[in-house]
Amino acid sequence: MTAKSERGATPPTGPVLGPRALNRATLARQLLLRPAAMSAEAAVGHLVGLQAQNVKPPYYALAARLDGFTPEALSGPMAERRVVRIVTLRSTLHTHTADDCLTLRPLVQPARERELALFRKGLTGVDLDRLAAVARELVEAEPRTMKQLREALLVHWPHADPQALGIAARCLLPLVQITPRGLWGRSGQVVLTTAERWLGRPSEPAPRTPDATVLRYLAAFGPASVKDMQTWAGLTRLSPAFERLRPRLVTFRDERGTELFDLPDAPRPDPGTPAPPRFLPEFDNLLLSHADRCRVVPADYAGLNWRVNTAYPALLVDGFLAGVWRLDAHALVVEPFGRLDRAGRADVEAEAERMLRTMHPGRAYDIGFGTVRT
Repeated sequence: MTAKSERGATPPTGPVLGPRALNRATLARQLLLRPAAMSAEAAVGHLVGLQAQNVKPPYYALAARLDGFTPEALSGPMAERRVVRIVTLRSTLHTHTADDCLTLRPLVQPARERELALFRKGLTGVDLDRLAAVARELVEAEPRTMKQLREALLVHWPHADPQALGIAARCLLPLVQITPRGLWGRSGQVVLTTAERWLGRPSEPAPRTPDATVLRYLAAFGPASVKDMQTWAGLTRLSPAFERLRPRLVTFRDERGTELFDLPDAPRPDPGTPAPPRFLPEFDNLLLSHADRCRVVPADYAGLNWRVNTAYPALLVDGFLAGVWRLDAHALVVEPFGRLDRAGRADVEAEAERMLRTMHPGRAYDIGFGTVRT
């Protein structure tokens, strides 16, 4: 809700959008209603990045969204330094276009620096400006693993906590993971240098306002509330940006009365629009980018794709979370949360076959239904 509506002065107005209407609108923005005919690089830009704690999830995310996708379609731009892996939104590793790497990281930089308060004890006596300068010189002279960077920083601050020194460097500097890390079918340690050195150009100055990013968020995740975007970005105090943009936006309400903002010409398909099954990776941004996730996650299934510290790849059926899956050496196993009728199982199997042909052409896998969460 807006700042005014939170104080009760201006109750939200506009048509009510139920979960299915929000679901279909979000799926359309997320390229999940039908495969999109765009390049992997363009899709990464449209989606404002893909969460990428592990190497493979961005590839599976694009396989679910793009027509004719092959893993090389993402691996190639990454090898050519047009796409990179860097910590940005929610202090989480993301795959971004080079342009977004150099603009989004400055936007969220204050939030990254605030994280250092959690490691204050381990940084006693450490001048953070000097640490940033020393760390930059180290990784730009020679890309380094985090272990190598910590050891080099300890030479300057031998009494500091090594873990805190490494985290401080990551928070203070835009450190990218250089290839071959992140390339499909390749292995490699996490080796770091600055975005500026890797991309050969400087970062953009921090934007004066987040307004442009608000518009991009709505294009990829809308209709959405202020709190939704704050959840996605890991930022606070975004209400003023929405208020500045209000004359350019349209507003709706969800069934709870929360005000939702949207771009006037953005797609909002009929709630009855068919939504084919989709196999999404763990940590897909579709499942993480709203404060209220009921547009994708039914209340009865909330949290079922997580267990302890494990996130399971997600299955969408009719646009909503409906199960989890895993891919072993010879089999893809699907665990639905509820009963699938014969037609539903056939549709899931067909989508599984399509995904496997896309990601692992020429390899044979059994497809079955069983237990994934253990």
